[in-house]
Amino acid sequence: MEKSFSESYKAAGVDITAGYKAVELMKEHVAKTMVFGNTTDLGGFGGLMELDLTGIEKPVLVSGTDGVGTKLKLAFLMDKHDTVGIDCVAMCVNDIICVGAKPLFFLDYVAVGKNVPEKVANIVSGIAKGCIEAEAALVGGETAEMPGFYPEDEYDLAGFSVGVVDKSKILDKNAVKEGDVIIGLPSSGVHSNGFSLVRKVLDVENVDIKEPIERLSGKSLGEALLTPTRIYVKAVLKLLEKVQVKSIAHITGGGFYENIPRSLPAEMSARIFKDKIPTLEIFQYIQEVGNIPERDMFNTFNMGVGMTIIVAEENSEKAMEVLKEAGEKPVIIGEIVQGEEGVVIC
Repeated sequence: MEKSFSESYKAAGVDITAGYKAVELMKEHVAKTMVFGNTTDLGGFGGLMELDLTGIEKPVLVSGTDGVGTKLKLAFLMDKHDTVGIDCVAMCVNDIICVGAKPLFFLDYVAVGKNVPEKVANIVSGIAKGCIEAEAALVGGETAEMPGFYPEDEYDLAGFSVGVVDKSKILDKNAVKEGDVIIGLPSSGVHSNGFSLVRKVLDVENVDIKEPIERLSGKSLGEALLTPTRIYVKAVLKLLEKVQVKSIAHITGGGFYENIPRSLPAEMSARIFKDKIPTLEIFQYIQEVGNIPERDMFNTFNMGVGMTIIVAEENSEKAMEVLKEAGEKPVIIGEIVQGEEGVVIC
């Protein structure tokens, strides 16, 4: 690679040698995920994954893709880039487990205004952490230097993941019945949705987001907002092994009102008990400072619940026990009722 250099390309704003250096710096992070079946070296033209189909009769591949959105603006303002990769992985793998699949591998796409190898490696370190949490291999990715398209100190980040599930074990929302129980898994904060609203009402570009705020337990606004999205893969897969789960929803953009109905049959609704939701202080802060109506909060944010799981009432105690053993702090936040309202928060 020492001989691969273009003075003309560099004059146009693209330094290919910086790209090589970034790859070398990120290799140590990627290597940590190779225990999950990755059989390729970083830098090739395709990522290879050895597929273990033990115990799977009819494998079905499940894919998910997403980005981090305008939460990246907080990373730029804080000059902190080692957590947004976790968000990127989480947004993909948390969707995959909603159908009962186990994530297998992940690929990233990082587009930068200027390739600063250390910064790119920092971003990838977060991606690797997320992959380790999800027990998925980071099999490859792409770093694109795009001068004139992105500002030099900014970037965009997206990801793609693939999982597998036995066809007979794909979760079917039509199994949901009246009287079923809704279990909520706590979120870590805003996760990676609603940041356009957050940035507007909190005016993050024009306030000191590094200053500690007593209302946020002494954390700065930047710290609180950059808290990475939780990855629920291990706990949910453990639950699927031991309890019959009917349906799962990942609470992302659109909050409760858009995401929970996606896990319900048309004739069923979710009755959510507001006083059971472990609402985090960051949401109270956003609502008060922004003077946001409660319904808009539940229609935008996760409000402290990053994932909902529906089980039969007779299985709820066992489900809670398994989730606690897996390190979660599950809360029964609602029940399924007959009706077409979708979600009723009471």
